[in-house]
Amino acid sequence: MPHDDLPDADPLVLARHDGPVAVLELNRPEKRNAISLAMVRELDRCIATLPDDVKAVVLAARGEHFSAGLDLSEIPEMSAAQGVHHSHAWYQVFERLQFGRVPVVAVLQGAVVGGGLELAACAHVRVAESSAYFGLPEGQRGIFLGGGGSVRVSKLIGFSRVTEMMLTGHVYDADEAFRIGLTHYTVAPGEGLAKALALAQRIAGNAPMSNFAIMRALPLIAEQPMSHGLMTESLIAAISQSEPEAKERVEAFLAKRAAKVQRS
Repeated sequence: MPHDDLPDADPLVLARHDGPVAVLELNRPEKRNAISLAMVRELDRCIATLPDDVKAVVLAARGEHFSAGLDLSEIPEMSAAQGVHHSHAWYQVFERLQFGRVPVVAVLQGAVVGGGLELAACAHVRVAESSAYFGLPEGQRGIFLGGGGSVRVSKLIGFSRVTEMMLTGHVYDADEAFRIGLTHYTVAPGEGLAKALALAQRIAGNAPMSNFAIMRALPLIAEQPMSHGLMTESLIAAISQSEPEAKERVEAFLAKRAAKVQRS
Protein backbone atom coordinates (compact mmCIF):
# COMPACT_ATOMS: atom_id res chain seq x y z
CA MET A 1 0.00 0.00 0.00
CA PRO A 2 2.29 2.80 -1.19
CA HIS A 3 2.03 6.39 -0.02
CA ASP A 4 0.87 7.36 -3.52
CA ASP A 5 -2.50 5.78 -2.74
CA LEU A 6 -3.10 8.20 0.13
CA PRO A 7 -4.96 11.51 -0.10
CA ASP A 8 -2.76 14.60 -0.42
CA ALA A 9 -4.05 16.50 2.63
CA ASP A 10 -2.26 15.27 5.74
CA PRO A 11 -3.76 11.79 6.17
CA LEU A 12 -4.47 10.92 9.80
CA VAL A 13 -3.09 7.41 9.22
CA LEU A 14 -0.12 6.77 6.96
CA ALA A 15 0.02 3.39 5.27
CA ARG A 16 2.81 1.60 3.47
CA HIS A 17 3.87 -1.97 2.91
CA ASP A 18 6.98 -3.81 1.93
CA GLY A 19 6.43 -7.44 1.11
CA PRO A 20 4.21 -9.25 3.59
CA VAL A 21 4.20 -6.55 6.30
CA ALA A 22 2.13 -3.37 6.27
CA VAL A 23 2.93 -0.40 8.50
CA LEU A 24 0.09 1.83 9.66
CA GLU A 25 1.15 5.02 11.46
CA LEU A 26 -1.04 7.42 13.39
CA ASN A 27 -0.21 10.82 11.94
CA ARG A 28 -1.31 13.56 14.27
CA PRO A 29 1.92 14.23 16.20
CA GLU A 30 1.10 17.88 16.87
CA LYS A 31 -1.87 16.64 18.96
CA ARG A 32 0.11 13.76 20.55
CA ASN A 33 -1.87 11.53 18.18
CA ALA A 34 -5.14 12.18 20.00
CA ILE A 35 -7.69 9.84 18.48
CA SER A 36 -10.56 11.56 16.71
CA LEU A 37 -13.47 9.81 15.07
CA ALA A 38 -11.99 10.82 11.72
CA MET A 39 -8.74 9.03 12.64
CA VAL A 40 -10.69 5.93 13.67
CA ARG A 41 -12.48 5.92 10.33
CA GLU A 42 -9.22 6.38 8.43
CA LEU A 43 -7.69 3.48 10.38
CA ASP A 44 -10.70 1.40 9.41
CA ARG A 45 -10.20 2.26 5.75
CA CYS A 46 -6.54 1.27 5.90
CA ILE A 47 -7.32 -2.07 7.56
CA ALA A 48 -10.15 -2.82 5.14
CA THR A 49 -7.98 -2.16 2.07
CA LEU A 50 -4.90 -4.15 3.05
CA PRO A 51 -3.54 -5.93 -0.03
CA ASP A 52 -4.01 -9.69 -0.11
CA ASP A 53 -0.27 -10.31 0.09
CA VAL A 54 -0.01 -8.58 3.49
CA LYS A 55 0.35 -11.19 6.24
CA ALA A 56 1.02 -8.97 9.29
CA VAL A 57 0.59 -5.35 10.35
CA VAL A 58 2.77 -3.04 12.41
CA LEU A 59 0.75 -0.32 14.13
CA ALA A 60 2.94 2.67 14.98
CA ALA A 61 2.70 6.44 15.42
CA ARG A 62 4.60 9.49 14.22
CA GLY A 63 6.23 11.73 16.80
CA GLU A 64 7.13 11.29 20.45
CA HIS A 65 3.86 9.70 21.54
CA PHE A 66 1.85 6.69 20.45
CA SER A 67 -1.41 8.34 21.52
CA ALA A 68 -2.48 10.55 24.39
CA GLY A 69 -6.03 9.22 24.04
CA LEU A 70 -9.43 10.35 22.92
CA ASP A 71 -9.71 13.77 21.28
CA LEU A 72 -11.62 15.38 24.15
CA SER A 73 -12.71 18.27 21.95
CA GLU A 74 -15.32 15.92 20.47
CA ILE A 75 -16.95 15.14 23.83
CA PRO A 76 -18.76 18.40 24.77
CA GLU A 77 -20.90 18.38 21.63
CA MET A 78 -22.25 14.86 22.11
CA SER A 79 -25.61 13.83 23.48
CA ALA A 80 -25.86 10.55 25.39
CA ALA A 81 -27.14 8.79 22.28
CA GLN A 82 -24.32 10.22 20.18
CA GLY A 83 -21.84 9.06 22.82
CA VAL A 84 -23.10 5.49 22.53
CA HIS A 85 -22.80 5.61 18.74
CA HIS A 86 -19.32 7.14 19.07
CA SER A 87 -18.17 4.22 21.24
CA HIS A 88 -19.66 1.70 18.86
CA ALA A 89 -17.85 3.31 15.93
CA TRP A 90 -14.60 2.66 17.84
CA TYR A 91 -15.72 -0.88 18.72
CA GLN A 92 -16.31 -1.80 15.08
CA VAL A 93 -12.87 -0.65 13.99
CA PHE A 94 -11.04 -2.13 16.97
CA GLU A 95 -12.87 -5.42 16.39
CA ARG A 96 -11.60 -5.43 12.82
CA LEU A 97 -8.08 -4.78 14.11
CA GLN A 98 -8.10 -7.50 16.77
CA PHE A 99 -10.07 -10.14 14.89
CA GLY A 100 -9.20 -9.27 11.31
CA ARG A 101 -7.33 -11.19 8.68
CA VAL A 102 -3.77 -10.64 9.95
CA PRO A 103 -1.95 -10.29 13.30
CA VAL A 104 -0.98 -6.83 14.55
CA VAL A 105 2.24 -5.75 16.30
CA ALA A 106 2.07 -2.36 18.06
CA VAL A 107 5.03 -0.03 18.64
CA LEU A 108 4.49 2.09 21.74
CA GLN A 109 6.42 5.20 22.76
CA GLY A 110 5.70 8.18 24.98
CA ALA A 111 2.07 8.53 26.01
CA VAL A 112 -0.05 5.39 25.70
CA VAL A 113 -2.97 6.85 27.56
CA GLY A 114 -6.74 6.44 27.67
CA GLY A 115 -7.96 5.71 24.16
CA GLY A 116 -4.35 5.17 23.10
CA LEU A 117 -4.09 2.28 25.54
CA GLU A 118 -7.47 0.99 24.38
CA LEU A 119 -6.13 0.95 20.82
CA ALA A 120 -2.86 -0.70 21.86
CA ALA A 121 -4.81 -3.42 23.68
CA CYS A 122 -6.26 -4.53 20.32
CA ALA A 123 -2.81 -5.56 19.08
CA HIS A 124 -1.64 -9.13 19.41
CA VAL A 125 1.95 -8.22 20.28
CA ARG A 126 3.03 -4.98 21.99
CA VAL A 127 6.57 -3.58 21.83
CA ALA A 128 7.23 -0.67 24.20
CA GLU A 129 10.14 1.70 23.97
CA SER A 130 11.51 2.66 27.38
CA SER A 131 9.97 6.12 26.96
CA ALA A 132 6.45 4.67 27.01
CA TYR A 133 4.06 5.32 29.87
CA PHE A 134 0.57 3.97 30.38
CA GLY A 135 -2.42 5.54 32.07
CA LEU A 136 -6.21 5.63 32.21
CA PRO A 137 -7.07 9.18 33.33
CA GLU A 138 -10.79 8.94 32.70
CA GLY A 139 -11.61 9.23 36.41
CA GLN A 140 -9.83 12.58 36.59
CA ARG A 141 -11.62 13.76 33.43
CA GLY A 142 -15.07 12.91 34.75
CA ILE A 143 -15.65 10.33 32.03
CA PHE A 144 -15.39 6.55 31.58
CA LEU A 145 -13.59 4.26 29.18
CA GLY A 146 -15.45 4.24 25.88
CA GLY A 147 -13.19 2.46 23.41
CA GLY A 148 -13.34 -1.05 24.81
CA GLY A 149 -10.65 -0.64 27.47
CA SER A 150 -12.82 -1.79 30.36
CA VAL A 151 -12.93 -5.15 28.57
CA ARG A 152 -9.64 -5.45 26.68
CA VAL A 153 -7.27 -3.86 29.21
CA SER A 154 -9.00 -5.70 32.05
CA LYS A 155 -8.42 -8.99 30.24
CA LEU A 156 -4.72 -8.16 29.96
CA ILE A 157 -3.99 -7.05 33.53
CA GLY A 158 -7.17 -7.73 35.53
CA PHE A 159 -10.03 -5.42 36.43
CA SER A 160 -8.51 -4.67 39.85
CA ARG A 161 -5.47 -2.97 38.30
CA VAL A 162 -7.71 -1.11 35.84
CA THR A 163 -9.86 0.05 38.75
CA GLU A 164 -6.83 1.36 40.61
CA MET A 165 -5.46 3.08 37.50
CA MET A 166 -8.75 4.85 36.85
CA LEU A 167 -9.41 5.81 40.48
CA THR A 168 -5.94 7.10 41.33
CA GLY A 169 -4.48 8.14 37.99
CA HIS A 170 -1.59 5.70 38.50
CA VAL A 171 0.76 5.81 35.50
CA TYR A 172 2.88 2.75 34.71
CA ASP A 173 6.30 3.15 33.10
CA ALA A 174 7.57 0.74 30.45
CA ASP A 175 9.26 -1.64 32.90
CA GLU A 176 6.19 -1.82 35.15
CA ALA A 177 3.95 -2.37 32.13
CA PHE A 178 6.09 -5.32 31.06
CA ARG A 179 6.01 -6.84 34.54
CA ILE A 180 2.22 -6.76 34.79
CA GLY A 181 1.72 -8.20 31.30
CA LEU A 182 0.60 -5.05 29.51
CA THR A 183 3.45 -5.35 26.98
CA HIS A 184 5.59 -8.18 25.62
CA TYR A 185 8.91 -6.47 24.84
CA THR A 186 10.78 -3.41 26.11
CA VAL A 187 13.44 -1.81 23.92
CA ALA A 188 15.54 1.35 23.92
CA PRO A 189 14.17 4.61 22.47
CA GLY A 190 14.10 4.55 18.70
CA GLU A 191 14.37 0.75 18.48
CA GLY A 192 10.68 -0.11 18.65
CA LEU A 193 9.88 -0.04 14.94
CA ALA A 194 12.83 -2.25 13.99
CA LYS A 195 11.86 -4.78 16.68
CA ALA A 196 8.21 -4.72 15.61
CA LEU A 197 9.12 -5.19 11.95
CA ALA A 198 11.32 -8.17 12.80
CA LEU A 199 8.52 -9.74 14.83
CA ALA A 200 5.98 -9.02 12.10
CA GLN A 201 8.20 -10.66 9.48
CA ARG A 202 8.46 -13.75 11.69
CA ILE A 203 4.67 -13.79 12.17
CA ALA A 204 4.11 -13.37 8.42
CA GLY A 205 6.15 -16.52 7.87
CA ASN A 206 3.69 -18.66 9.84
CA ALA A 207 1.02 -20.73 8.17
CA PRO A 208 -2.02 -18.45 7.61
CA MET A 209 -4.41 -20.95 9.19
CA SER A 210 -2.24 -21.15 12.30
CA ASN A 211 -2.22 -17.37 12.65
CA PHE A 212 -5.98 -17.26 12.16
CA ALA A 213 -6.52 -19.93 14.82
CA ILE A 214 -4.21 -18.17 17.28
CA MET A 215 -5.98 -14.83 16.78
CA ARG A 216 -9.54 -16.15 16.81
CA ALA A 217 -9.62 -19.38 18.81
CA LEU A 218 -7.42 -18.49 21.79
CA PRO A 219 -9.64 -15.58 22.97
CA LEU A 220 -12.71 -17.77 22.51
CA ILE A 221 -11.20 -20.65 24.48
CA ALA A 222 -10.21 -18.25 27.28
CA GLU A 223 -13.89 -17.36 27.76
CA GLN A 224 -15.14 -20.95 27.78
CA PRO A 225 -15.47 -23.51 30.59
CA MET A 226 -12.67 -26.07 30.46
CA SER A 227 -14.73 -28.79 28.81
CA HIS A 228 -15.90 -26.40 26.09
CA GLY A 229 -12.41 -24.99 25.63
CA LEU A 230 -10.87 -28.42 25.21
CA MET A 231 -13.47 -29.33 22.60
CA THR A 232 -12.86 -26.09 20.74
CA GLU A 233 -9.11 -26.72 20.90
CA SER A 234 -9.46 -30.23 19.48
CA LEU A 235 -11.59 -29.01 16.58
CA ILE A 236 -9.24 -26.12 15.71
CA ALA A 237 -6.21 -28.43 16.01
CA ALA A 238 -7.79 -30.95 13.64
CA ILE A 239 -8.69 -28.25 11.11
CA SER A 240 -5.26 -26.61 11.27
CA GLN A 241 -3.25 -29.80 10.88
CA SER A 242 -5.40 -30.92 7.93
CA GLU A 243 -4.28 -27.90 5.87
CA PRO A 244 -1.86 -28.83 3.02
CA GLU A 245 0.68 -26.25 4.23
CA ALA A 246 0.63 -27.77 7.73
CA LYS A 247 1.32 -31.21 6.29
CA GLU A 248 4.22 -29.85 4.24
CA ARG A 249 5.73 -28.11 7.28
CA VAL A 250 5.45 -31.20 9.49
CA GLU A 251 7.01 -33.36 6.76
CA ALA A 252 9.86 -30.85 6.44
CA PHE A 253 10.49 -31.04 10.17
CA LEU A 254 10.44 -34.84 10.19
CA ALA A 255 12.88 -34.83 7.27
CA LYS A 256 15.16 -32.48 9.25
CA ARG A 257 14.71 -29.69 6.71
CA ALA A 258 13.12 -27.32 9.24
CA ALA A 259 14.87 -25.52 12.07
CA LYS A 260 14.41 -26.78 15.62
CA VAL A 261 13.36 -24.53 18.47
CA GLN A 262 16.42 -22.78 19.90
CA ARG A 263 16.92 -20.75 23.05
CA SER A 264 16.45 -17.02 22.31
